[in-house]
Amino acid sequence: MKRTFLGEFEEIVLLVVAASTDPAYGVNVWESIQQATGRSITLSAVHATLYRLEEKGFLTSEMGGATAERGGRRKRFFTITSYGNRALLEVQEIRQQLWQSIPQEKLQSKLSFS
Repeated sequence: MKRTFLGEFEEIVLLVVAASTDPAYGVNVWESIQQATGRSITLSAVHATLYRLEEKGFLTSEMGGATAERGGRRKRFFTITSYGNRALLEVQEIRQQLWQSIPQEKLQSKLSFS
């Protein structure tokens, strides 16, 4: 498969799905992202990203059962694929290499706000 790069928001959504201990669906992914990042985002942005990640092969989805609390509507649950796991590991490795390549004195001088 051809290497596909992740955008920042795609990476965050993929990380949330990968880290989820409960079945991942639009609303709980949306809530987790807002809590973790402090950003105000729309649910539709999360749904669009979940579907885009599925189209790219990073996620798969399946429909859950209908529930009375949702008026009989079903939830779509997302799961990370092995391709999605590989993409996250590649991103992590690239970021670690870049962080390690920054000279310490540059980081130290930027952190002192005197």
